[in-house]
Amino acid sequence: DFFIPREVIEKTKETMEALQKRNAAIQPSLAIIQAGEDDSLLEMNTKLARRIGLKVTQVCLEKECSEDEIVKEVLKLNEDPGVHGLYLHLPPASTTSRVLTALKPEKDVEGCSSLSIIHSIWLLFLLQSPVLLFIQKNVVHSCTRWLQERQYQPWNLSSINLQPQTPVPSDIEISRAQTPKPVDQLAKEIGLLPEELEVYGRSKAKVRLSLLDRLQNQPDGKYVLVAGITPTPLGEGKSTVTIGLVQALSAHLKLNSFACLRQPSQGPTFGVKGGAAGGGYAQVIPMEEFNLHLTGDIHAITAANNLVAAAIDARILHESTQSDKALYNRLVPSVNGVRRFSPIQISRLRRLGMDKTDPASLTPQEINAFVRLDLDPSRITWHRVVDTNDRFLRKITVGQASTEKGQSRETGFDIAVASEIMAILALADGLEDMKTRLARMVVGTSRGGQPVTAEDLGVSGALAVLMKDAIKPTLMQTLEGTPVFVHAGPFANIAHGNSSVLADKLALKLVGQDGFVVTEAGFGADIGMEKFFNIKCRASGLQPNVVVLVATVRALKMHGGGPNVSAGTPLPREYIDENLDLVAGGCRSNLRKQIQIARLFGVPVVVAVNVFKTDTQAELDLVCQIAKECGASDAVPCHHWAQGGRGCIELAHAVNAAATRSNNFQFLYNLQLPLVDKIRAIAQQVYGADDIELSPDAKAKIDYYNQQGHGSLPICMAKTHLSLSHMPEKKGAPTGFILPIRDVRASVGAGFIYPLVGTMSTMPGLPTRPCFYDIDLDPVTEEISGLF
Repeated sequence: DFFIPREVIEKTKETMEALQKRNAAIQPSLAIIQAGEDDSLLEMNTKLARRIGLKVTQVCLEKECSEDEIVKEVLKLNEDPGVHGLYLHLPPASTTSRVLTALKPEKDVEGCSSLSIIHSIWLLFLLQSPVLLFIQKNVVHSCTRWLQERQYQPWNLSSINLQPQTPVPSDIEISRAQTPKPVDQLAKEIGLLPEELEVYGRSKAKVRLSLLDRLQNQPDGKYVLVAGITPTPLGEGKSTVTIGLVQALSAHLKLNSFACLRQPSQGPTFGVKGGAAGGGYAQVIPMEEFNLHLTGDIHAITAANNLVAAAIDARILHESTQSDKALYNRLVPSVNGVRRFSPIQISRLRRLGMDKTDPASLTPQEINAFVRLDLDPSRITWHRVVDTNDRFLRKITVGQASTEKGQSRETGFDIAVASEIMAILALADGLEDMKTRLARMVVGTSRGGQPVTAEDLGVSGALAVLMKDAIKPTLMQTLEGTPVFVHAGPFANIAHGNSSVLADKLALKLVGQDGFVVTEAGFGADIGMEKFFNIKCRASGLQPNVVVLVATVRALKMHGGGPNVSAGTPLPREYIDENLDLVAGGCRSNLRKQIQIARLFGVPVVVAVNVFKTDTQAELDLVCQIAKECGASDAVPCHHWAQGGRGCIELAHAVNAAATRSNNFQFLYNLQLPLVDKIRAIAQQVYGADDIELSPDAKAKIDYYNQQGHGSLPICMAKTHLSLSHMPEKKGAPTGFILPIRDVRASVGAGFIYPLVGTMSTMPGLPTRPCFYDIDLDPVTEEISGLF
């Protein structure tokens, strides 16, 4: 035994207790790497460690271990967040410069990473307690330093200077004129740790979800939703407003802010709309990377979705051509003479009410129930997907090859962003939640009328593997160097049309209590905003502080009685010349109604008028005046397209002021209401309908979902975005109509019921002259042209 002064031990214990008071989950840990099996060092360290509350782990390598083996173990322990100190107990010949260089200085408890040292067990025995105590005290200090580094760090954001030109150049010219900061520099500026970043090239990176655990006690910032009035087919600029607002907040008002945007689909990028990186001097850069593939999330969704589709048809084929015994022998094969159920098969047994784990114990009846999903080919709801506008895939026949033994059936393709897996990605709050949601996705119905899930197919674990990287948001930046999360892009018709819960949650922790997270909802407030509140906020538990409602003079003139607006055709004169009557008509109909919808949820509204060069001052003043008369807390013109963040400073001040107002956020309906009543509440209170009318099919589906226990799910209405009603041609704020519900479907994995109002296409088509005519690559410079 050896003697250590009591006051030394007590002082070390006090430090330990102070550490654990700050974070109860922390236990300072020392790892000893040694050559050979001698336990004397471990014994002494463990005895002392017990007295001060330290954890000691011994890593024994072979006595004649190689330099590579030592370095491998050092690097492994360097990255282990549970190890706070490393001690190398190695022969002199093994403590090479390469070994010492590999040791992280912050985990080096002896300072040996930059010094040449001689270790011997004899020296340790001679020095005994002083050396051991020195090492162990250093572990505690290392843990203290490690914990301090993991606390919330104030931002040190360096903005990129923006010099707007007149006339405003093309989007791609503006994007290329700015050099983005290296993404690891941006990450450091906003308080991310190196181990929380997975870098993809120079300008984008995935952010690991471990950030949420690290900052779990950090208060959230302010939560701002950007929505819009009912748009023209050209769109009214919600993305540009979102980006202009965060550029103003961070680069000009010096308030921490984050934009959370959806990832654009390849469909519109190469189709008719173009990309979604913003525009003018309010963009995410590099815009080419934003619009093309990004970090591959949509490809991961495509792969996962189509794996489910392949599993469905393969299972139908095998069940139709094999006996129960043959199926069972193949589903639960004998490997080296042993048969075992996989974990996912045990889950299926449990759902079937069988509490068995031995494959030999199932009766013939139980084997039949286990192996037969008995999918009804006519009631399969799962489609394949592709991220391209391809109208000829809307309806197809599969299984026509002779090898498929007559198992042909009609099916179709959706665009990838319409996959339920995309909706799940956007609503999941972590890997475990995503796995659970993927497992419960319903792919069809059995001939006996029972739902068949992805877990029944045995594929849900594989789906989680394909999606494990896609669940991490992608970090990018705006033209002025402010941070952006790009994550998920669910369809705004049959899904909720919002970026991910996880991106918002990560950003809310990073901006700090006084910062702002600005997230965007798809289409008009009657669609994207309503779903944001009733679906996304229920899933996340987050409550918004402010709604920014984007309006344009162009769209207001359309709602005030102006002629139709069509993509690809010149705007009629009414939209170019001043016309205050049309503007007033649109304000007092559609703008008023959309403000009222936001206020139904108890959230303050700021109207952002996205200024076009054809707008007159009188028109802009009129919009702002009427917006405030209709209940907006403020209304301001925004010049971000031409000026960047500087053109949105007035909006930033208005949002900052509105965020301090009382917030009485509430949901539109109680989840325990019957499905029909929830649908009616949205139709009447949001759209302005007199009532709803259910088709016989819709009534039957509602009865079925109630029977299956899905009656308490929220509602995700699928209707046109071009009108508050179900009739695209009805502009303004229609009244006196009955909303027809032709069908009702369920996304059980995502967690909502979606009624179909009218005909909803989940696979867009290409126009006569798609955007891809103008997209090209210079083979010498590798520059892309024609995206905008």
